[in-house]
Amino acid sequence: MKWARLLKAAADVEAVSGVRALTALADGIGEGLPRTSLLALRSDLGFNEAAAAVLEAIAVDGLPAETAAASLHGMVAGCAQRDQEQQVSLVWSGPSSHRVPVRSTRRALLGLITEARQELTLMTYSARRYEPLVTALQEAVARGVRVDVVVETLQGAGSALSEIEPASAFTDVIGARIWNWPSGNRKEPGAKTHAKLALADQRTLLTTSANFTQAGVDRNIEAGILIKGGPAPIRAAEHVRELQRTGVLERLW
Repeated sequence: MKWARLLKAAADVEAVSGVRALTALADGIGEGLPRTSLLALRSDLGFNEAAAAVLEAIAVDGLPAETAAASLHGMVAGCAQRDQEQQVSLVWSGPSSHRVPVRSTRRALLGLITEARQELTLMTYSARRYEPLVTALQEAVARGVRVDVVVETLQGAGSALSEIEPASAFTDVIGARIWNWPSGNRKEPGAKTHAKLALADQRTLLTTSANFTQAGVDRNIEAGILIKGGPAPIRAAEHVRELQRTGVLERLW
């Protein structure tokens, strides 16, 4: 099938860098941008290789640039429709109710990490080493997922946290990037890094009252929402990236 090569390559661009990257590539092809410019449209890991495969498919199959761009824009529209389809479910930690079955925080969190293929972001206030979480993150890094973890620090928490830095819960996740909100960047006294969330591939978002500790995800009564699809995971990922880009969040390691 003449279009199969192009559609497969385009799907790889969307999987690696998202719908916006595919849109930019389609626009650039339609505008007749040179190859070097097209390959430099995004700095995402893997975009250059995926975009090169799209250009190769166009060249090998002899597709006119305008026609190829139109096909890519059609694929973008399909992806946008898919992303608008949203599933929302409640998740709980703590004792279960036999009459009202609910999804557990533990299963939701570990399932989200297991499903991640490109990028994964966790944000938590308190953290203690929790073996199932560490193992899931190590496996994510091993399969090429970019892992970012944002944590509070003892200094930032003041007297609310003590003894062990929350970041120490993730020291064995080699390859993960650990971030914090430095106290010097906080305009209001007493401001805390209090969000607890997990994001996978701009597609799945878990926001919860549970810290990422065994007590938080297993023992305490905690409540949260798991969102699959729609704009919320995308907007959350973009917000975290902007905080990183502007230096509000800084790398611990």
